[in-house]
Amino acid sequence: MNRNKLLQTLFKTCRQRTSTICKPLEVEDYIPQPTIDVSPPKWHLGHTTWFFEAFVLQPYFKDYRLYDNDFAYLFNSYYNNAGKRVLRPNRGLMSRPPVREVMAYRDYVTEAMLQFLSQVDDPMIMDIVELGINHEEQHQELLVYDIKYILGNQPTFPIYGEGFELKPETGKGFVELKEGLYNIGADGHSFCYDNERGQHQVYLGKYAISNTLVSNGAYFEFIADGGYKDFNLWLSEGWDFIQREKIKAPLYWHQLEGEWWQYTLQGFQKIDPNQPVQHISFYEALAFAEWKGMRLPTEFEWEAAASQLNWGQLWEWTYSAYQPYPDFEKAPGALGEYNGKFMINQNVLRGASVATAPKHSRITYRNFFHAACRWHFAGIRLAKSL
Repeated sequence: MNRNKLLQTLFKTCRQRTSTICKPLEVEDYIPQPTIDVSPPKWHLGHTTWFFEAFVLQPYFKDYRLYDNDFAYLFNSYYNNAGKRVLRPNRGLMSRPPVREVMAYRDYVTEAMLQFLSQVDDPMIMDIVELGINHEEQHQELLVYDIKYILGNQPTFPIYGEGFELKPETGKGFVELKEGLYNIGADGHSFCYDNERGQHQVYLGKYAISNTLVSNGAYFEFIADGGYKDFNLWLSEGWDFIQREKIKAPLYWHQLEGEWWQYTLQGFQKIDPNQPVQHISFYEALAFAEWKGMRLPTEFEWEAAASQLNWGQLWEWTYSAYQPYPDFEKAPGALGEYNGKFMINQNVLRGASVATAPKHSRITYRNFFHAACRWHFAGIRLAKSL
């Protein structure tokens, strides 16, 4: 299959998956924004559509007509080069355009994109289309996080449905890696983000990394042993964070009559001790590792060991700041804002989660969030020096 045909197939699959994720929602679920990190589902639908319109159709599809002149302002996210936009905390205030109009906008742009893709042969344009597909796949995962937060903060804990369940992790023990030089980063022969480029070697001392993620059962023990009460386990900023926010357990956990329960997309359920713990901040992951007498892996240790590990259920915090690799280069214009300007005050996560689009992640993939974030699907993998 040539690249043009492949992109058409990937584009259609991507757009359909977004619709599938939204299928269980009621129209009222598309609008709330209960916290700044959460964007309304309606906004995700509009933003991912605007991305294709702004970066593909407008500049490259002759005679394309904008669906609505206001939509760039409403659905731009953080691209300063692309013009003014609604401030992030105010996305939930937009009761208009109505959901039906956003759906019509998606249909309009999808049809135009398929028409355009049937005739495009410029490799540079196809690169942008491929980026747009991967961009929407990122938003599909954020969409799942945000839907869970919206529903999980309602008093009746409504059921979303099946599709994003965790399973008990199989395997035990640690994988040992010898000291030496390891290749880190993407080789550039297939799609990757700019923050993965600049393949280089790093020196790693001898270490071991757990073959499985930390379980709910192990986290029960951490809580029972006073893990949230012992300041010695915490970074100063993390201790201040849990005190200020009155955090005593992972997000969505509730203790009822001495037993732990949690909100899941399948409803309110008793916690399975064998499943991996999730909705953990970097601060909590680090405190747990300290309690166990171990540490979090660096992102380089994670990547060097990844082919030997079980991974894919949850993103995994690393003890690495999100920084550029050697020879990192930003693209010109708005697309250069995609990753580079966030390389401060963020920690790298590696792997994937049950909400990650199929084939979206890879060993070199660098996800990143601030240390306090908990609404995303993140867990803990331990490491130790040898």
